[in-house]
Amino acid sequence: MTDRIGHSMRRVEDARLMSGEGSYVDDLEPFANIHHAAILRSPYAHANIKKINTEQALKMEGVVDVLTGEDILEHTKPFPVGVSEPIHYYPAAVDKVRFVGEPVAVVIAKDRYLAEDALDTIKVEYEPLDAVVDIEEAMEHDAPILHENIGTNIANQRFYDYGDSEKAFEEADMVISHKFHFPKYSATPVENYGVIADYTSSENQYTVWANFHGPFTLHTVMSAALNVPSNQLRLMVPKDIGGSYGIKSGMFPYIVLMAVAARKAGVPVKWTEDRQENLMASSSGTDRVTWIDAAVNNDGTILGMKMKMVDNVGGYIRAPEPASLYRTHSNTLGPYKIKNLQMETVAVMTNKSPTGLIRGYGGQQLYFPLERMMQHIAKKLDIDAVDLVEKNLIPSDAFPYETPSGGIYDSGNYQKALKTALDTAQYNEFRKKQKEAWKKGKYLGIGLAAIVEPSGSNMGYVTVALTPEERQQSLPKSGCAEGATVSIDPRGSVTVRISTVPSGQGHETVAAQIVSEVLNVEPEAVKVIAEMDTATNPWSVASGSYSSRFAPIGSSAIYQAAQKVRNKLLRIAGHQLGESSQNLTIKNGRAVAEEDETKQVSLKRLIGTAHWNPTDLPEGMEPGMHESAFYTISAAKAPAHDDTVNGSVTYGFVADVVTVEVDPDTGHVDILDYVTVHDAGKLLNPTIANGQILGGLAHGLGGAMFEELAYDSNGQLQSGSFMDYLCPTATEIPNITIEHQETPSPLTPLGAKGLGEGNTMSAPSVIANAVTDALTPFDIMIDDLPLSPDRIWRKIQEKKRAVVKEEY
Repeated sequence: MTDRIGHSMRRVEDARLMSGEGSYVDDLEPFANIHHAAILRSPYAHANIKKINTEQALKMEGVVDVLTGEDILEHTKPFPVGVSEPIHYYPAAVDKVRFVGEPVAVVIAKDRYLAEDALDTIKVEYEPLDAVVDIEEAMEHDAPILHENIGTNIANQRFYDYGDSEKAFEEADMVISHKFHFPKYSATPVENYGVIADYTSSENQYTVWANFHGPFTLHTVMSAALNVPSNQLRLMVPKDIGGSYGIKSGMFPYIVLMAVAARKAGVPVKWTEDRQENLMASSSGTDRVTWIDAAVNNDGTILGMKMKMVDNVGGYIRAPEPASLYRTHSNTLGPYKIKNLQMETVAVMTNKSPTGLIRGYGGQQLYFPLERMMQHIAKKLDIDAVDLVEKNLIPSDAFPYETPSGGIYDSGNYQKALKTALDTAQYNEFRKKQKEAWKKGKYLGIGLAAIVEPSGSNMGYVTVALTPEERQQSLPKSGCAEGATVSIDPRGSVTVRISTVPSGQGHETVAAQIVSEVLNVEPEAVKVIAEMDTATNPWSVASGSYSSRFAPIGSSAIYQAAQKVRNKLLRIAGHQLGESSQNLTIKNGRAVAEEDETKQVSLKRLIGTAHWNPTDLPEGMEPGMHESAFYTISAAKAPAHDDTVNGSVTYGFVADVVTVEVDPDTGHVDILDYVTVHDAGKLLNPTIANGQILGGLAHGLGGAMFEELAYDSNGQLQSGSFMDYLCPTATEIPNITIEHQETPSPLTPLGAKGLGEGNTMSAPSVIANAVTDALTPFDIMIDDLPLSPDRIWRKIQEKKRAVVKEEY
């Protein structure tokens, strides 16, 4: 086989994207007579809906219909949720609103302008209610209750105990504790949500085009809400979806909403989200409060941890939540050989917008307190954080390593990657420079973060939200299956069809590389179709693009499908040459006997036989050249009765070292250098891998320093535009050095693991560690984000006042 896997190749997607020939949902007109929708949204965070008057809107020229909660109740059922509490969530408010921006009514008109104008004429009578947005306040007994039928704002709560935590804490030399706050922030794709829905009454069939980003577990959720068999909801995703970073999986309520609008209005309906709608009411990451107690010996050995993690899921807990709370369940202790773990996990509802998948979901919320705690422990022990991390890292000879909560880390050499990061960043040299700088009133800092990056989610992990008894009442959930099809037409052209709905990760390019290597053809000869059609594509409930699953799972399905085609070609060749197919290989467009190259036959003839002369095929072989493969990994098992679960199938490693300078007069943080070392197993395409790392790092940088969906005490969003919701731009991206280490996974045929989310997870913690280190002379503890200048300045001023007061 030619050597293409593992080497850089120019992205095939870029030709159309850079020439303006991309195909986005807003470009499409798949149905005749498309009408347009506009959504009336709640101005209140919490209020009963007393009355909605749509009469004037319905009289306006060009308006064909108006959808309200009554129509939603008539045509849908509540979305299924992954918790035992009976929380009723619909795509629009039906009785009361629970967050600012919640849909209340939908106008369908001949164009968007008319629809928007009609919104102004709809009169809604609200009865305002007290709101709650703070996580801890929402759990109080006297807090405003969002869902009266539940009687509490807690949507999910579980306790776990792995190992012997009580003994670990009794035997430890000391217990170190702290509380951390992680903010709610989002992603800002270039293209916002877009839906085009049609309803065929004669077939009771919904056909929807959307820039939906999977996972296709949500197809089941949508068809259940629409109360139709799953084959009567045909979901189409164009090959270009304008970025997602996870949040476009959260558009499924709008798909159902527009499907109902099309049914009621009797016309195809198109809706495109604007930027304010996106920030106000699309999916976002969860804010979290984490309490950590660490049982520590004086020599730096960490014996155990107790963690309480409380996620704010917003006005409703909606599928696939509480995924953010449990996605990292198996790697809760990161790369550390800590044997004892006690956890309490809580999902609480407040009057903020609902949460969902976002790049690295659950990871940034986990590693910010965990890695900050490692630095905090080192400080308490008066040792360097590097020494503490090195002492507690899982050794290289321990793989495959099983974590207390059930994760099975497949491969790695964490010490080697960490050393590379430290050497590249010149850690020791910087420490010397830092001491001199502090003497001159210049505040330099260096931070470290070491994280495990899970990839290829086992869909069963989210059921850990249920008790073992609750899980036993339904079919066990496990697996990470993905499908792909490779076919060769009668003229010898190779086509690959994938279902991983890429959003910029280069799936088409990598798929072409894999198939071209297996079949020994030029990559340019392989056509990859990345459009998704639930009626025709090979897909499963776990399909989609999330949890960095393309490299370990999607690419493996492509590889297996290509191998099936290769094996079929060689079997036909063996039949024609009188040789065993095991003795044949493919070279230069021909099947050749390895021991006697005079025995050969062209691929053209072999393909022609499959299509044009099937009677000459080996006995029992089907005609044609069209092979599908579904790939999963046996390590993705259902949760055990003791609540252990291997939540992902591959686990990479990331070591970051960051240097900063902090201006104490303004609170401004200047990132001097950012070194990141990745071990993602075998790299399929290094250039694409580096691009994904840079994108993930920029997103993590935003969460660390700029981005926050901030609310006031009444639940009003205070950062609803780019004037207030700040994102990093090219000028804020620091100098970045990327290094790689390849420790192939023994579980995947290509040895690949996922990457691209790692720095989203690590950046908030490593930058906070660096800033805390820089502020060592002030003895400041960073335990919340973002690290905006005003927040850092206030911390410095508070510390200065405390010192003055103490001296006085």
